Amino acid sequence: MGLFRSVVKEAWEKTFLFTKFLCFLHVTDNYLVDPVKIYGPSMLPVIDLNPSIFLAERITPRSGKITHRDIVVFRSPQNPRRTVTKRVIGLEGDSITYVSNPENSDNDKHETVVVPKGHVWVQGDNKYNSTDSRHFGPIPYGLIESKIFWKVFPLDDFGSFWRK
Repeated sequence: MGLFRSVVKEAWEKTFLFTKFLCFLHVTDNYLVDPVKIYGPSMLPVIDLNPSIFLAERITPRSGKITHRDIVVFRSPQNPRRTVTKRVIGLEGDSITYVSNPENSDNDKHETVVVPKGHVWVQGDNKYNSTDSRHFGPIPYGLIESKIFWKVFPLDDFGSFWRK
């Protein structure tokens, strides 16, 4: 009976330790830092076409400290199952003037919009190939999940990603 108790006790301790580890991962991923895979042409030249992995922190958006030029990860207003990465161009109350159709140089129609309260204006760095606020308008602040701060992969660019 003593051998059985020691096996059960050891199994319980390992299960408890594993459960604590899973809780730690859950809290870290949902409330602190999130690994994000980014690819596509919309953020060229800052983020290239090859898939890159970044760390994005979740504290800044929750505390309301997003600023101009931050690169944020947010839920797409067109497809809530997708996350999108863009640069913050305007905060609530800012007046934004943009070219509505940058692909057509014959029709350089400039539009101006004031970002409403509780919203931000986001745009990709590649203005010719980006679906952003020029297409779907300002996004509610609540859709922002995190802010990019560290590049993890590829390793040759490993390091801080502030204000790039």
